[in-house]
Amino acid sequence: MSRKMPRNVSKEQVEDAIEQWIMGRNAERNKAIVSRHLFAGIKLEDLAEEFDLSRRRIWDIIDKNEDYIFKQLQKVAK
Repeated sequence: MSRKMPRNVSKEQVEDAIEQWIMGRNAERNKAIVSRHLFAGIKLEDLAEEFDLSRRRIWDIIDKNEDYIFKQLQKVAK
């Protein structure tokens, strides 16, 4: 799991948060990217190839969504 992951949050809570809080254009793709990176440990290069995106774009998707999800989970966990 990510280094940003709140300590008192379960994998199931993160999965639910990904499903609930990643929205907008390309939401399904972005949910898959974040999930595969967090839970399967798929490397950025492999995700870039799989989703036909640049490594930088994959990093932007992961970084933005992880930050948002973990901030929301920290609020809920308090």
